[in-house]
Amino acid sequence: MKLALGPLLYYWPRQEVLDFYAGIAASPVDAVYLGETVCSRRHELRLDDWLELGRQLAAAGKEVILASQSLIESESDLKTLRQIAGQEEFRVEANDMGAVRLLAEAGVTNWIAGPTLNIFNPRTLELLMASGASRWVVAPEIPGAELAAIRAGLVQPIETEIYAYGRLPLAFSARCFTARHFNLQKDACEFRCLAIRDGLPLLTREGEPFLTLNGVQTQSARVHNLLADLPGLAGRAELLRISPQGAHSLEIVRLFRAALEGRLTPAAALDASRDYMPEAPCNGFWHGRPGVEQYVAA
Repeated sequence: MKLALGPLLYYWPRQEVLDFYAGIAASPVDAVYLGETVCSRRHELRLDDWLELGRQLAAAGKEVILASQSLIESESDLKTLRQIAGQEEFRVEANDMGAVRLLAEAGVTNWIAGPTLNIFNPRTLELLMASGASRWVVAPEIPGAELAAIRAGLVQPIETEIYAYGRLPLAFSARCFTARHFNLQKDACEFRCLAIRDGLPLLTREGEPFLTLNGVQTQSARVHNLLADLPGLAGRAELLRISPQGAHSLEIVRLFRAALEGRLTPAAALDASRDYMPEAPCNGFWHGRPGVEQYVAA
């Protein structure tokens, strides 16, 4: 089973991003997704910068995929999307139906259906396959049993990627919650996200972790972690996605690789990962339970 590093969901200073991917080039991940998927105001790296990073990672032996923005809001967003869909160096992850249309109209037949396309049944997936999708990233809320049923219902198989680690991406909004937190307008946000490496924690009135605010994206507070569930992932996916976090992403990647290669048991890998996680783990969605739960089979 291969390991994929998902797109960077946070806004980091340019040099920190470059340093991060320099480390990824020497890491045991097989595929790397690049690009801005959350907010078009995040401009530390432009498309040309992502393309150059992609060339460097490809030279290091990684499969490189350009990920499109999940919420298209302006003509400038659409212009960037057209450029992503029109380039021929790297595969594209389509994260909205506008990207799907552009890729299909261009006759591209090896693009990736991203986790925000709302694919919950075989018919929808086959429609996207007919439009050129050759891999799909499973929405994190789909339980393992339902994933097995979707795959069994397909006329032709398709490469499948499971969201295996990271804060759960729950929703996107036209409003920026980070700007609102600082009493700023979205279009005059002062780029406050640059100083927030891992999102803003949102607590309940009782002080319990509830959600994480990441600009226009809402994430879970807990960290989705399927390390202990690796035996149950066999036969249900070809790739596991690890979403970058503010620190210790490389350590998490190495733990997944060690568990996949049998150098650590899944339970031991999960225990070791707790030292590198920004919050407690959860895996409820995979087991058909509330996502916030950490479920251990009896």
